[in-house]
Amino acid sequence: MSSRRIGKTVSQQQTDWLGNVLSVMRSQRWHYKGAIVRFLFGSALIISMWVLSPLPVLADDYNRDFLVGADFSSKDLTDSSFTKANLRGSNFSHSDLHGVSFFGANLEGANFEGADLRNATLDAARFTDAKLTNANLEGAFAFNAKFGGAIVDGADFTDVDVRLDAQVQLCKQAKGVNPATGRKTRQTLGCD
Repeated sequence: MSSRRIGKTVSQQQTDWLGNVLSVMRSQRWHYKGAIVRFLFGSALIISMWVLSPLPVLADDYNRDFLVGADFSSKDLTDSSFTKANLRGSNFSHSDLHGVSFFGANLEGANFEGADLRNATLDAARFTDAKLTNANLEGAFAFNAKFGGAIVDGADFTDVDVRLDAQVQLCKQAKGVNPATGRKTRQTLGCD
């Protein structure tokens, strides 16, 4: 064999290989277009489901805000923070306040009737003359909270950490049964 013949053979092999690749690419072009159409349709479907689905509730930050007389009734405020906020006379009735922080907040005269305060941080909060009727405070941390004049009829204080003087004060007016948990307020406070 001469070197010339070997060169043509290699060149012929390269040409045949290139021809085969181009042939496969032409035949696969429709498959690629189909894949692109499926990808775009799937993406559009996912985006439309995301846009049309209800958005999750995100925790809000009201720290140090002046919210005197604000109406938060029947709202989902799960894990929100009202640390050191002035909420005097605000309405939180029938709201989901699960895990909310009211650390050091002024809640004087606030309405928490039927509110869910489970696992809330109530330490150093002032609940003076607040209405906690039928509220569920189970597992809340309220060690330095002040409850002077608070109405706690039907409130559930199961596993709530309060100071002894606050417990004695709450036991003086505690009565009723929490409608959601079925527990007696006096028993949840350890009054009996």
